[in-house]
Amino acid sequence: MMKDKEKEVTIEEEQKQVDSPDNEEPTSEVMEEGEEEKKEDEKSELDKLKNELGEAKDKYLRLYSEFENFRRRTARERLELIKGANEDLMVHLLPVLDDFERAQKAIKESEDHAIASEGFDLIYNKLGSLLEQKGLKEMEEGAGTPFNPEVHHAISKMPVEKKKMKGKIVDVIEKGYYLNDKVIRFAKVVTGE
Repeated sequence: MMKDKEKEVTIEEEQKQVDSPDNEEPTSEVMEEGEEEKKEDEKSELDKLKNELGEAKDKYLRLYSEFENFRRRTARERLELIKGANEDLMVHLLPVLDDFERAQKAIKESEDHAIASEGFDLIYNKLGSLLEQKGLKEMEEGAGTPFNPEVHHAISKMPVEKKKMKGKIVDVIEKGYYLNDKVIRFAKVVTGE
């Protein structure tokens, strides 16, 4: 009898364990609800990602258009600056042009070449000082100066009698110029050989 009671207790305990909520197997309804929640979560996450992508594209397009506008504006400003710089130089050169016109008129009316020569010298000096004010500087290269390919352009070679003149400038055909310490025209020279 004791054994029967023990069996009954164990059967009852087993029944309790089986009926307990921890051991319940999910029904098909519970599984469907969980899957629906997962799908909704995935949809909301996908919508969130789509919104973020749309915002990123919008930011990219705005940034790209701002950059294009900036590039166009700076190109336009650069052209205006160059035109303005040329305008400033031309305004300063106009008085020199006026002086040349007056000198031509004076030469036609006068037969004294000494006065005409003096007038042209004055105009030349005026033009030189104006260009110096704008940053133009003449290269001070003469005969006997060593040849420098960074500022000189050798147009020919000439045999020389003195050995110390070999590789040096013998004659300057065309002067070179700097504009604000930058070479804008190389000096054309004849070198000794």
